[in-house]
Amino acid sequence: MQRIHVVSARERSMESTKLQLYVGADFVSAFAMSAFVALKEKQLSFELVTVDLKTRENYKATYHDLSLTNKIPTLVHEGFALSESSAIAEYLDELSPGSKKLLPHDIRQRARARQLQAWLRSDLLVVRKERPFDLVYFGKKDNPLSDEARAAVDRLFFVADRLLQEGAEHLFGDWSIADTDLAIMLNRLVANGDPVPSRLVAYVHRQWDRDSVRAWMDIERVAPAIQ
Repeated sequence: MQRIHVVSARERSMESTKLQLYVGADFVSAFAMSAFVALKEKQLSFELVTVDLKTRENYKATYHDLSLTNKIPTLVHEGFALSESSAIAEYLDELSPGSKKLLPHDIRQRARARQLQAWLRSDLLVVRKERPFDLVYFGKKDNPLSDEARAAVDRLFFVADRLLQEGAEHLFGDWSIADTDLAIMLNRLVANGDPVPSRLVAYVHRQWDRDSVRAWMDIERVAPAIQ
């Protein structure tokens, strides 16, 4: 049985569980969600530690020394701290090789999954800006996509269509964390009601029905105040 204990970075004592995952206290980060899903899929017990990004707690010395880059999520395992969700997924696969794999077994599919993860994190910045992930939790954005964003969305659909074979439930046969990462990007559009090919909409819904994703979505959140 997986145990998740949520504490704040201020409250956390030195006595803790074997694994800790540091995430933003608002629980809206797509990258934090990816790392959370990875831990849930591996069925590893962990403590969820929240960092208040609004007060820039992530830039204070204690967290800076821990994460190196001031970013969330950060995974801590027996004194070793690691940031970046894709690196966390690879580490968890190495840490617990006997449990469910987060990345494909086949060397070429695994390389392709890593390529996709890197691309989703390095490109499509305009999509992330115009369709921030918090809309998945708190509601739609009324503004139409810019021409630049529509061009980026076309690239996203092209990649997703090429990698997701017709009739396939997942990208590489069995589920991998790359499925979650791709669905996160696509759901920025699906949740907002933007036009998305029907088979990609169905793909997003399948990924969102996973227990690991539901566990993240079920976390209580407070909608930001309207200015």
